[in-house]
Amino acid sequence: MRRRDVLAAIGVPVLASPIAALAQQRKPAVIGFLHPGSDPTVSVRVQQLAEGIREKGYAENRDFVWLIRWADFKSERLGALAAELASNQVTVLVAAARAAEEAARSATTVIPIVALDLETDPVAAGLVASLARPGGNLTGIFFDFPEISAKWLQLLGEALPGLRRLAILYDPAVGVLQMTAIKAAAAPLGIELQMLEVNGPADMAASFDAAQRNGAQAIMALSSPIFGGNAERLADLAITHRIPGLSLFPEFARAGGLMAYGPDIADLYRQVGGIVGKVLDGRPPADLPIERPARIRLAINLKTATALGVTIPLPLLARADEVIE
Repeated sequence: MRRRDVLAAIGVPVLASPIAALAQQRKPAVIGFLHPGSDPTVSVRVQQLAEGIREKGYAENRDFVWLIRWADFKSERLGALAAELASNQVTVLVAAARAAEEAARSATTVIPIVALDLETDPVAAGLVASLARPGGNLTGIFFDFPEISAKWLQLLGEALPGLRRLAILYDPAVGVLQMTAIKAAAAPLGIELQMLEVNGPADMAASFDAAQRNGAQAIMALSSPIFGGNAERLADLAITHRIPGLSLFPEFARAGGLMAYGPDIADLYRQVGGIVGKVLDGRPPADLPIERPARIRLAINLKTATALGVTIPLPLLARADEVIE
């Protein structure tokens, strides 16, 4: 009797090949996800991340599982949540937004961190050595072009030629880069800015009330998980207060806001998932170049423009990637 038959007869499992043996022994990678927002938004973002990871050939539950923590917009909780993920020795830690990224960096210098940060210059902030070779345990997608602030004002100016008073919604947790850029862009245009601090979704309604009292002709929401994760609420408030609005996120225009110019959030998270897939391939963050959003979109809601009595010039409509009617 052959040795293989003897092993089978006495109940010893027989594997078809060494590869099969490795497949049975390998445990799924644990992907930690740290988000400053709330559960409904986090659930959607995890699905989008998973799409990007699957595109790299990895199957959920077989090759990777999730360990997810969110802060319900209480930034003071992020440090403890990041420490918890690190103590569980996750394979890779995905950090969404500046505050989560800082908490992750404080929690570990060893575990690979993949960040999604739309507010920071990673080299100037000392997060990485260079865009091409980050050099540490952090890589990801960063979008810090100050020029986009001037582009936002240009777009609003084309849609609202008499724009002189603009309300700015900003999240102090994302730093001052965006505010500095928008102030610099508005000054030579003679546009008066009303800066309205928003620390969470509960502050949004009061900010619109304040903008309306101050006679704002339009409102602009800077990049933040607060606005990105609450696009429908932001659009509803703009419509209710009859204030034309602009956001970085196309979801805002799709939900009823006047216009948006920036990267699509779903695309961003799929792109982040692709970077996670590279880490699962065994590539260290130190050697994975910092990426930029793959595409910037201009979305205009023509239905909202009509409701607000705003006439969108045809040349501006012609440049739009997406027109909602």
